[in-house]
Amino acid sequence: MAISVAGGVRPGKIIEIEHRLYQQLIVGKQKSNSMFDELDAELEADANKLAIEREAVLERLAKQIEAKQVFEEVSAQLINTVSNAVEHRLTSPEQVLTHSGINENQLLMLELLQAKNIDINRLRPLIEEQQWLVRDLINMVNSSSFRHRRPQRSDVQVTDIKLVINFIGIENIKLLIPYFCIRNWLPSGHANLLWTTRKLWRYSVVSAIAARALAKLHEQDGSFVYTCTLLSQLGPSVVLKNSAKLFEQTWGTWLREASGSRDKEVYDAVVATEFPAEKVYQLVLEHGNALNWQLLHHLNFEASPMAKVLAELDNNLSYKELSVEAAMVARANCYAKVVLLEELRKITPHERRMMFDYYELSEQEVIRLKGQNFRKLDII
Repeated sequence: MAISVAGGVRPGKIIEIEHRLYQQLIVGKQKSNSMFDELDAELEADANKLAIEREAVLERLAKQIEAKQVFEEVSAQLINTVSNAVEHRLTSPEQVLTHSGINENQLLMLELLQAKNIDINRLRPLIEEQQWLVRDLINMVNSSSFRHRRPQRSDVQVTDIKLVINFIGIENIKLLIPYFCIRNWLPSGHANLLWTTRKLWRYSVVSAIAARALAKLHEQDGSFVYTCTLLSQLGPSVVLKNSAKLFEQTWGTWLREASGSRDKEVYDAVVATEFPAEKVYQLVLEHGNALNWQLLHHLNFEASPMAKVLAELDNNLSYKELSVEAAMVARANCYAKVVLLEELRKITPHERRMMFDYYELSEQEVIRLKGQNFRKLDII
């Protein structure tokens, strides 16, 4: 007779399946061409060029025993230096925040968007403060896919943020600002993490769309659950971003020093050293969920309902202990993990059933989620 795992203390098998997803996102070598909005298009050429250069160096080193020994020693030392620096930084929320791109006014925007009657006069100056957000909203309103929604003179470029917000509408703003915020917090601009960023972005958006669909099905506040679901990837994002910055700084310094000393073997060893994805994956597992809410606390949002949901997801040992909102976020993340693992053929039908049983995804919910378009946001 099968033993039910529904809702209790999270079994080891469920934890292993969930870790498997992050292992595929961070360490897995597969490339992701599927993006909702193309991030860093020019970076793809750099990432491919870097991979080819590393492969060529490694192939050459494999034929030279002494050079291979130098590579192993230099690479191990470089990775150890970076790993120690990342671990040290993660012990300081101040340092993590400094290099994360997150600030109080961004979180205040997300909180203001949860009000029943949104104060647009208070919200607009906060939007205008974030240049990347203004750029993203303007680009969207002027895109060919959005212009037909505009009432007239659709060929005219709109640049005034007040008009942009009017065209988009409050209900869409509640979707788009959290969406663009989490995208901005991802480790974009790093050739070493291009594919990881794309995969994590896809996971984030699939989860958020699933959360919104579940909220609608149960007549709950879709905007709040959707925003919390996106924020549940805040911690992993900042661990990756901080790791990428420290790796590239150290890697660049060592490369310049080897070039200056004209030590060809050391230079090649540095070139061939890859981003320490396995070590960073372990750091994401160790710190990611806690940082989701700790960063909000550090920015004085400890009383925010968003922070409370994120803290619940990290601190509660069993699904049954979660509030309605936190449970919905957990179910949405569960569904997204299963979807992505199925695409990668890294989950069995039995494991899929175990995941759905533990998080108590009903047949009605699964049917509703199967009918969703997870390739793009459903803009009203």
